[in-house]
Parts: sequence; structure tokens; C-alpha cells
Amino acid sequence: MKPPRMQWQQLLSTRRFKLIDQEVRQTRTPATLEGAAGLRSDFHIDHDRVVFSSAFRRLGRKTQVHPLAHNDHTHNRLTHSVEVASVGRSLGNRVGAMMQAQGLLPEGYTPFDIGGAVQVACLAHDIGNPPFGHTGEDALREWFRHPQHQHLLAGLSAAERQDIQTYEGNAHSLRMVASLEMYRGEGGMRLTSAALGALIKYPWTSDAPRAQARGKFNIYCTELPYFEHVAAELGLLRKGNNEWARHPLSYLMEAADDICYAILDLEDAVEIGILDVREFEMLFSHFGETERIWQTHDISQKCAMLRGIAVGRCVAEVAEKFMLHQDTLLAGTFPGKDLIDVCAPEIKHTLLNAKALASQKVYRHRTKLVTELASYPCIGTVLDILAPAVHTRITQGDEALNARQALALGLLPQPLPENQTLYQAYMGVLDYIGAMTDNYAANLAREISGVGIL
Repeated sequence: MKPPRMQWQQLLSTRRFKLIDQEVRQTRTPATLEGAAGLRSDFHIDHDRVVFSSAFRRLGRKTQVHPLAHNDHTHNRLTHSVEVASVGRSLGNRVGAMMQAQGLLPEGYTPFDIGGAVQVACLAHDIGNPPFGHTGEDALREWFRHPQHQHLLAGLSAAERQDIQTYEGNAHSLRMVASLEMYRGEGGMRLTSAALGALIKYPWTSDAPRAQARGKFNIYCTELPYFEHVAAELGLLRKGNNEWARHPLSYLMEAADDICYAILDLEDAVEIGILDVREFEMLFSHFGETERIWQTHDISQKCAMLRGIAVGRCVAEVAEKFMLHQDTLLAGTFPGKDLIDVCAPEIKHTLLNAKALASQKVYRHRTKLVTELASYPCIGTVLDILAPAVHTRITQGDEALNARQALALGLLPQPLPENQTLYQAYMGVLDYIGAMTDNYAANLAREISGVGIL
């Protein structure tokens, strides 16, 4: 008997879901209502919904590598996401063309549908990142894990406590597109199932064994019922309780992200003077066309040429390896850590060396360290005000609020509903802080601390 495999006909489903009265239901496919065949595909509609969302716009003032950078040329989360989406679309189109050539593309789909689904996932992959990037995640986790705050979590289930204590940008990206943006509380952006599947790198909840082992997950308790319907629609293989095999296209989204930050973080470092251009050249010049590059004296142009060549080589290699390992990807048994892990040594080692160089000379640079250290008291100041006020309001009622707590609750964008649980209220606090830009979080912390009162 053959082991179960996921099927492309299901994996590319354009079916959408909405949430009405806490019940997940199918909703109609907008592309059929456009009035003319081919005017906009379902994945084009997905693309537009992400791009026009306020959460996507806020990425323009969120950290990629350098918090509150003063150089206008460095990447923020918005420019990073657009570039990852461009690389992801190229990867998807290339894979789609090879699938079509081998007769693997289901009827009714084109290679550009593969590229479109991956592009949407890439656009949305960082939409849940908090202010100050991964340091912001750590600051939110540290506050809720601190011993002096544990009394505020009394009464939460183990799974709820794990969610609150483990702010995860990946899980908040799903929460943004499935709950918070567009149709708030009613299915969010209602993206296609295929795009949602491609978005999810870690298809399990925070209390699943793999979350404990890897420290990563994609599904909060709040989005679990919604994702269960998406997973069933896509035919994702169940691996355990609240755990599924990854959608194959999520590996292309992940590879696009890896390619961009491995190469472009270093290009930024050259731009702002943290890294010498010769170190950038040594990493990527062996990819070819070096004579023309050596004749170029403009540093920015030289980096751009090297970057373009390197990205092109990586895209071709990753697409080839995706096709080579397609059987294990569909069976949920892919042996590698990611697609970069199974690439040719020239590609794999170049990207790993790029990440190592960034870790040594960019991520640990003093200018970055100082700002990251400041993010902990910044986020802590906001939580010190909000979390106790929310706890008092939910557990004891409005009459128990002191004057300061009543004022603090006024910061929240929506009043706390009367029947909201403590878990839901804390998720709302995480939604509020997680949505902040770097600038907004820094200014708010300064203002409510009293430092900026004059």
C-alpha cells in the first residue's frame, strides 16, 4: 500500500473561508464575479487584498535589520517583503513551467498561478512582525514569562498560556490575514486556501511537540478552527494533534525569504558602512560575469550587479531542487531542513557564509545592539500599563479599575467587549502592540513614561 500523498489539485484550491457566528463557512470565489474571464485571477485578488491592507503599509516603518535606521536606502519590512515576493514569484513561475512540461500541473491552472500563490505568501510572510523585529518578539515573550507577572496568567489553559507567553511573528501573520484585517473577526482577508497554505512554514500550534522542539509555530488557538478547514480543503497530511505536513509551496516562500535576507542584509551593511564592499565581492563574485563587475567603480552598482547574478543563480537552483524532491514534499517526508539545505554546495555554502558574515559583523554591530537593548524597556513600559489594567477589567469588572488603569484601557483601539475572556483580551493587547511601527512604539513608551510630557 502506497503511503498517502498530497495532491496538486487540492493544494492549489482557490476556495476561501469566512467566519460567521463563530462558524467557519465557505465563501464564493471573487474571480468568477469580475465580469470577464482572466481579468483578475484569484491569486491576483489575494495579492491586492494584502497590498491594500493597513498591516502591509505599516511594514514601511518596521525593522528589517537596522531598527530606526537613518539611512533611507536600507531595507525595512515593506521593501524586504516586496523583494521576497518578486523572488518568490520567479521561483513559482519557474516551478510551474517545469510542472507543466512534466504534465504535473492540474487542468485549469497555469504556471503563473503557482507563481501567484507563492507571491501572495511572500507578501504576507512578515505582516505579523512586531516593532523592532525579532527583538520585539523576545521582549513580548520575556515580559509575560517574568515571574512577577505570572499571577496575571492565572486561569488560562496551558495552550492559552503558551500562546500569550510566545508571541510569534509567523502565527501573527496568519492571525492578521485570517482574523484581523479587512473582515475583522469574520475571516480576515479571506485569502485562497492555496495562498494560506503557502504562507504557513510551521503548521502546528504553540503547544505541539514540534513547537517545543523548534521554538516556532504558526497557529494560535484563536485561528485553529479556521486553519483546520483550510488544511482539510488543501488535503494537508495530519502529523499529530494540531499538527500538519507543510504545503509544498511554503518551501518556495521560505527559500525566497532566505535568499533575500542572506544577500540583501549584506548589501545594506555595505551601504551604511558596516561592511567593506570587498567582503561582499568575495562572497558572490564566483557566480560569474566578474570582468564587467571589476570594471565598475561605483560601490552601489557593483553590489547591485553581484546581487542580481546571485539571486538569479539561487532561483534556478532552488526551483530545480524543488522538482527533484517533489515526491517527498508531497508525501510530507522532505528530508532537508529547507530547500537551501539540498542545493548544490556552491549555492548552499555561499548563502550559509553570507548569513555567518551577517551574524558576525552586522547583527552584532554596536549601533544595532544599543537600539535592540532599548526595545525591551520600550515594550515593557507599554505592557506595564496595559496588562494589569486588562486583567483587572476582565477578572473584577469596571468598578475595580483605578484611575490609571481606566486611562490605560483608553489606549486600546477597541473597547474590551463585555463577554471577552482573559485570553482573548490579552491577544488583543498583543495585536495592539504587535501592530505598532518602531517609531510609534518608541514614541508611545516615551510619552506614557512621563519623559515626553513636555
